[in-house]
Amino acid sequence: MDRSGNPALKRSALGRVAALEKTSAATVSGTVTKIIILLALVLVGAFTGWRIAASMTGGGAMILLGSMVGALVFALITIFSPKASPFTAPAYALLEGILLGAISHVFNTAYNGIALQAILLTLTVFLSTLVLYTSGMVRVTEKMRAIVFIATAAIAMYYLIAMVVGLFGGSVPLIYSSGPWGIAFSVIVVLIAAMNLLLDFDFIERTANSKMPKVFEWYGAFSLMVTLVWLYLEILRLLSKIRN
Repeated sequence: MDRSGNPALKRSALGRVAALEKTSAATVSGTVTKIIILLALVLVGAFTGWRIAASMTGGGAMILLGSMVGALVFALITIFSPKASPFTAPAYALLEGILLGAISHVFNTAYNGIALQAILLTLTVFLSTLVLYTSGMVRVTEKMRAIVFIATAAIAMYYLIAMVVGLFGGSVPLIYSSGPWGIAFSVIVVLIAAMNLLLDFDFIERTANSKMPKVFEWYGAFSLMVTLVWLYLEILRLLSKIRN
């Protein structure tokens, strides 16, 4: 190769291309960096949302409504077009953070200190599942993926039915009930959300091992952030039921 007159075919040039190809693949460390970035954006948004909810005005309500719609739109774009995740995932994190901050303030006003408790419990569940996964004590299999997917889809369907019924002035059991069955339901949902974290860890590791494009670092971080948001909200709901 070094004897070729074409500089693009020289061994040193091909070596640089190979190195570039390696660095352009997704890595676990790169995904961790993206997770930290998204988490920071969520915290910035949450601080803003908390302040808006603390001094609620007509303009503040419009901001919260816009944040909710915007977070949903950016989440859907990210899901259906992962290549856009370097732009849509940060936007989602910031807008979702604003919404989380407002929701946390409402719950904390009703139950003093509940927001901090929910944050600590979410962090505890996250670290526990991470240790279980990295230590090999829990392995993600195809059967486990199928079970978690079906359970998650069932919960999403149940919440959707509750939303539709609520539009007509009705209500469904378990979701808002603070009785024993309502608390048990929330515990089950929290466990399923925690199991989704295991699937997220597995996805991040598999994309790195498969040398997927670097854009999947953002997509993996986005997926994990969605699960963490869901887990936090469910823990917040569970704590409110217990304290109620």
